[in-house]
Amino acid sequence: MIKAIIWKEWKVPKKREWGLLKLGVDKDLARKTAYCGDRYQWIVTKTCVGRAISKERLTKRGLISLEDYYAKV
Repeated sequence: MIKAIIWKEWKVPKKREWGLLKLGVDKDLARKTAYCGDRYQWIVTKTCVGRAISKERLTKRGLISLEDYYAKV
């Protein structure tokens, strides 16, 4: 899952908070999520990260999902 990879690239909580703020997440929610720990899959599916790094944003950046690519081909 691309969202988990992006979350893992933001290695430290300060960088995670910065990334969420840049994506438009509220400051308090970004701080709580950033210091949530290293449960990557849970964080990207159950918290604001899933909404902040949406499928539309990834597609706009050129990262299409394998499912969409397979359907297209």
